[in-house]
Amino acid sequence: MERKDLAILFSGGTDSLALYALAAAGRHASLPRPRHIHLLHMLNGMERFADFPRQRFEVAQRILKKQVTAPDDLAEATMVELDMGRLFQGLWLDRYEEIMPRYGGKNLVCVACKVGMHARSVLYGVEHLVPMVAVGYTKKQRHYPEQTAVFMEKIAAFAERFGITTIFPVYEAFDDVQVTRQVLEDFGLPSTGGGERKCLFCQTLTTATEAEIGRYLDDMLPRVGRYLEYKLAGRVQEAALVFPPGR
Repeated sequence: MERKDLAILFSGGTDSLALYALAAAGRHASLPRPRHIHLLHMLNGMERFADFPRQRFEVAQRILKKQVTAPDDLAEATMVELDMGRLFQGLWLDRYEEIMPRYGGKNLVCVACKVGMHARSVLYGVEHLVPMVAVGYTKKQRHYPEQTAVFMEKIAAFAERFGITTIFPVYEAFDDVQVTRQVLEDFGLPSTGGGERKCLFCQTLTTATEAEIGRYLDDMLPRVGRYLEYKLAGRVQEAALVFPPGR
């Protein structure tokens, strides 16, 4: 079978690091051995400790390369930083005073951020001919609104419209932090501590239900779809006007 490129949403945290290692070594049944891995690190403009994810990736790559005897035993990987701050602003920050009352006054800031990340990954996949995006969402973190069933189902269906397959291959397997740690330790990789940037909105409280999350996505994903269509067609003015500033 011809190998194809694979993209991974890469925060630098333990789940996305373990997902990268499994994909690179071809040790996960749901992940076809890729030709090349694109680690997509998203910038939302609200994060600190900018060097953590790249340092974690570079260390991991060096460790993994020392464990193989032939170059083909390990897929090469490139980490790419993608700015999705304008999308994040348009999806929430610019107009949250208008948006929140529509969904029971619930905090959906992380949902909006993740929508922006997935939209940016779809754009990257189409432009760089990367047909699949793997995401390290896990059942142990299903208390986060962007790691619920409704979010994953709707975002995967949205990406499929543009020919990009989005998968969540470790959602069930990584249902306990000890599983993730064991996978990392088997590869000789760091298994504790965070390699991700620290986001201003991380750990903020939300009581949003799946119904409210679903309504937000049903409202916003058509707009995001128009944005991507304009971007891919080179219609920069129309794309910019989909999410005008809130001032």
